[in-house]
Amino acid sequence: MKIVVIGGTGLIGTKLVARLRQKGHEVVAASPASGVNTITGEGLAEALAGTQIVVDLANSPSFEDDAVLKFFETSGRNLLAAEAAGGVKYHVALSVVGSDRLPDSGYLRAKMAQERLIKASGIPYTIVRSTQFFEFVSGIAQSGTVGQTVRLSPALLQPIMSDDVADAMADATLGAPVNGTIEIAGPEKVPLDELVRRFLRAKQDPRTVIADTHARYFGTELDDRSLTPLGKARIGATRFDDWLSHSSAQR
Repeated sequence: MKIVVIGGTGLIGTKLVARLRQKGHEVVAASPASGVNTITGEGLAEALAGTQIVVDLANSPSFEDDAVLKFFETSGRNLLAAEAAGGVKYHVALSVVGSDRLPDSGYLRAKMAQERLIKASGIPYTIVRSTQFFEFVSGIAQSGTVGQTVRLSPALLQPIMSDDVADAMADATLGAPVNGTIEIAGPEKVPLDELVRRFLRAKQDPRTVIADTHARYFGTELDDRSLTPLGKARIGATRFDDWLSHSSAQR
């Protein structure tokens, strides 16, 4: 079976491509570097020829409100049109837990626009909404940093390891379309400020983390329900402290 992974060279993409190839599938890791560009449409028709499944892991290079919305709308329309023209049978996409509850975030508004395009396309689909990846905690810390102080919300997160995300994406890709949404999360809920505090401590980073209920997370204020699954979710196996320990050992 031929599967095209858009964004197949990124953090989740490389892991997903490896898993699918190990199972014997023909997998194309598509990205602008490989000549497949969902914004311009370059290489899409050729990449999708004979393809049964497309997995969309593409991400915007900019988080600025207008730019990110334009990216996901343009990429989504071009990709889904090419899939319809090429007879693709199944579309899988990675989205974000809480996207529908945080309209003040330009990034999450853009993800919702992407989801709406998928649902209206007529192509059988599964949307996998994930909580934040462990690997993105460094970027979250940086987003709240001024000088040597990191100001972050104490709202709960339920972060997940990228390997657990890749496992869930592989299962969704090789399963039947649900024509709906699956949510995935890590095994523990942790206040965002405490999560970053633990990360910085493990990295011997001297920055000080301050809890601020009004601190914005990529444009929006949070509460304990904002970025955590509210219903049934698939739970990853890896705990944050175990990932930290493993990362430190590798260094």
